[in-house]
Amino acid sequence: MELLNQLTSFLLFVRPKKPREYLISLLERLRIAKVTGVTFPFFMDNSNIVSMFEMMDSSGRGCISFVQYKEALKNLGLCTADEVLNDDGNLITLDKFRDEVCSLYP
Repeated sequence: MELLNQLTSFLLFVRPKKPREYLISLLERLRIAKVTGVTFPFFMDNSNIVSMFEMMDSSGRGCISFVQYKEALKNLGLCTADEVLNDDGNLITLDKFRDEVCSLYP
């Protein structure tokens, strides 16, 4: 199911003219990445991560709450709703958010 969700995300993000051929190519690249042990490229780049953070930081304070942080991770598929994350009581800055998103992505 996770693979299907990821493939759907790629289709929605890229919007290829030939979806079937794109999916075949994507699955082949995933297979090669698994066989060679190379990490598969993440389709979220720095500008996407910054945009997501800025949408949550609507006041422009430069930080978001832990609740917003966990919701963002759920939206990205990087944690589940019932997964327990440690809240250290600190607000999440853009740098911490970026580092966490990049480190959690498989």
